[in-house]
Amino acid sequence: MAPVTTEEEHFAEVPVSVAVVSVFGLVFSVSIFAWICCQRKTNKTNNKTPPYKFVHMLKGVDIYPESLNGKKKFGGEKTPEAHGKKTLSPNGGRPELHLDLENRDLNGNFTSKPPTLQLKVRSSPDLDIPSLGLCGNQDAGTPESILSSQTPTPAVEKSQDKDGGLGTLFFSVEYNFEKKAFMVHIKEAHGLSPTDEQSLTSDPYIKLTLLPEKKHKVKTRVLRKTLDPAFDETFSFYGIPYVRVSQLALHFMVLSFDRFSRDEVIGETLVPLADIDLSEGRVLMSRDIIKRNVRRSAGRGELLLSLCYQSTTSTLTVVVLKARHLPKADSSGPSDPYVKVNLFQGKKRVCKKKTHVKKCAPNPVFNELFVFDLPSEDGLRDTSVELLLLDSDRTSRTPVIGRLLLGTSSPGTAGEHWREICDHPRRQIAKWHALSED
Repeated sequence: MAPVTTEEEHFAEVPVSVAVVSVFGLVFSVSIFAWICCQRKTNKTNNKTPPYKFVHMLKGVDIYPESLNGKKKFGGEKTPEAHGKKTLSPNGGRPELHLDLENRDLNGNFTSKPPTLQLKVRSSPDLDIPSLGLCGNQDAGTPESILSSQTPTPAVEKSQDKDGGLGTLFFSVEYNFEKKAFMVHIKEAHGLSPTDEQSLTSDPYIKLTLLPEKKHKVKTRVLRKTLDPAFDETFSFYGIPYVRVSQLALHFMVLSFDRFSRDEVIGETLVPLADIDLSEGRVLMSRDIIKRNVRRSAGRGELLLSLCYQSTTSTLTVVVLKARHLPKADSSGPSDPYVKVNLFQGKKRVCKKKTHVKKCAPNPVFNELFVFDLPSEDGLRDTSVELLLLDSDRTSRTPVIGRLLLGTSSPGTAGEHWREICDHPRRQIAKWHALSED
C-alpha cells in the first residue's frame, strides 16, 4: 500500500506546477504589452505636430498637412529667405505655403486686416489687363468693378441681338430630267432658337410641303439637343413636269420635338420657285427662318367642325369640337359661350340643338356630337346647317358672338367643306371656319 500512496502524491504535484508556470507567463505577457503601449504613446507624444485650424481650400493651391512638423509652423511674417529664394518642402518639391492662421477664425476668415496680396494675371497680347491688388477694403478688386469692366459695348450687344434670331436654313434644289423628279436636299440649319429653357437647346426637325396643292408632305429625322442640326437628307418628288416646277413653292417649317406635348414651332420660311432656273443643275440656297405667321380671325373668332354624311341612312353628323380667339363680352371678363345648331330644309328650320355652356372660356372645347335625319329623296341638295355661337350671359347686349352657314351655296371654306362631304360620303372631315357677324 505504500507505493500507491507515493504515486498519488506525485500526480497531485503536477497540476500545481502547471498553474504556477501559467501565472508567470500571463504576468510576463501583460508586462510586455504594457511596455509596448507606453513606447508607442511616448513616440506619438514626441512627434506630435501642433494643432492647425481649418482653412478654405484655395483654387490652384495644394495644402499638405502631413508636411508640417514641430519645427515648421504657420506664420504671417515672411523670413528674409522667402524674399530671395523659395524653400521647397521635403515631399514633392512643392513650395511651402505660408498662411496667417493666428489671425483667422474657425471658418478661415481674417479677424483683423490681412496684408495686401499681389496677384499677377497673365494676359494675351490682345488684352490689356493690369495686375490686381487684393486688400481687405480695396475697391479695385471687388466683383462689382470687375463686372462693370466686362460690360459689352453697344456694338457687341447689337451683334448678339442679330445672332439671337431664329436661324438660317441651307438647302438645294435640283430637277432630274431622266426620272422626271424634283429633288430637294435639306443640308443643315444654323443658330436655331432654343425651346428648352433649362438646357437652352432644341430637338429640331423640318417639315417640307410643296405648295399650292399641299399633296406632297415630308419631314426629316429628329436631331437631339442641338441648335445647329445637320440633316443631310434628300427628298425626291416624282411625276412633276419641269414646266410645273416654276409654279410651285417650298414651305419649310422648323419644329422642336416634344415627347409629352405638342411639338413647338420654331419658325418657317417660304421659297417660291418662279425665278429659279434648274436647267443647268443643282442650285444652292439659304433662307432666314422667320417667326410663324399664325392667321387669326380678326372678327368673331373661329369654330372647328367635323361633318359626315351617311348616304345609306340619310343622316348628317355634326361634331362641334372647339372654338378659339373669341372676342370678349361687354363685361371685363371672358364670355360664357355655347353653340346652337339649326338644320334648314330650304328656308324652313326642321330641327335645332345646342351644346353645353362653357363658363369663362375664350377658347372653349365642346366635343359634342349631333345626328340629324334627312329626307332620303333630296339628300343634301336643299339642306343647310346654321351654327350660332352665343353668350349665355343675359346681361350681355349682343348675345350672338358669331354665325356660320354651311350649304351648297356657301362661299369660302364653308362651301368647300360642304362639297367635300357630298363628294365623299361616310368620311369624317374636319375644318376650321371663321365666324361672321350676325
